[in-house]
Amino acid sequence: MKIAMFSMGSESSKRILTALEKHFDEVKHFDVRKVEMRIGKGNPEIYYEEKELEEEFDCVYLKSSFRYAVILKALASYYEGNAYMPIDPEAFTVVHDKVNTHIALEKAGVKTPETYITPTVKEAKNSLNKINFPIILKIPGGTHGKGVMFAESPAAASGILDTLSELRQAVMMQEYIETGGTDIRAIVVGDKVVGAMQRKASKGEKRANVHAGGSAEAIELDTTAKKMAIKAAKALKAEVCAVDILESVKGPLVLEANLSPGLQGIMEATKRDIPEDISKFLAKETKEFLKEKKSEQHAEKLIEETHGKEAQQVITKLDFRGDRILLPEVVTKMATLKEDQEVILKVKKGHIEIEKS
Repeated sequence: MKIAMFSMGSESSKRILTALEKHFDEVKHFDVRKVEMRIGKGNPEIYYEEKELEEEFDCVYLKSSFRYAVILKALASYYEGNAYMPIDPEAFTVVHDKVNTHIALEKAGVKTPETYITPTVKEAKNSLNKINFPIILKIPGGTHGKGVMFAESPAAASGILDTLSELRQAVMMQEYIETGGTDIRAIVVGDKVVGAMQRKASKGEKRANVHAGGSAEAIELDTTAKKMAIKAAKALKAEVCAVDILESVKGPLVLEANLSPGLQGIMEATKRDIPEDISKFLAKETKEFLKEKKSEQHAEKLIEETHGKEAQQVITKLDFRGDRILLPEVVTKMATLKEDQEVILKVKKGHIEIEKS
């Protein structure tokens, strides 16, 4: 199997690359800052260090700063369907914007702190009388705790908003959850939380981020918090990410997520080899992806060879969406069924037949 990792070459990325070498036959690293994409000739083209990158990969892992969200989404869209990717192209737009993140979590039923989003400072000031103080003010695109401000009163918030007016950005105002200056970071890999740490803000700080001088220690999440972290990751369409949680009197609340979390702090706190967890997961999912891809190619060949002939067997896994079964695309094509077409369903335990009416 062949994997490509696009990153900025951070220490976390280097550790993941080393772990990947145990599980993949070939591992390639590309500095995302040296990538460009050319569009407009009919098919997108990727260039690396000014040379066209035509290699095919079985897995592509994109891990970089929010500053490169646009190129990350472009790369994800380019490789989508041709390689296994743990992060959906849409996630690079959603997760790198706090507003979109909160909306996606809200839709998925993931509990978050109460938040007001306004397009202008003027509208934000008009909303101050609706909020219980103290509050947190945020710039939607901030990260590592940057762009996060604390206001104890409407007067303090108004002063901060006057300063933010120069930035001409949307403003988020969020209820302040008293946690004693602590929050929890959980690393989600697939359907598991592979590590969690409690971060504590340094003296005089409200932000618990290690980047802001905070400290960290390992913590074992309870079942509710684990389920919430995994549910948040799925809502954001990221199978490998960090989820930040606040423990409140209302129960755990998801604050935000990070698609490219630093791993040194949580590895030191938990003494767990998280790059190995990530690498094993990527290898397992890539094998499943290749198996499914091969099955689809075989089925496509069956369509060509047996079109109009007797029924053919297609062995596949069922894709459940809630309590409903989604048929594989190739099965729909083989059956030549169309939307809104009436069908006869013959159902018994362990057996379903679909026939045109």
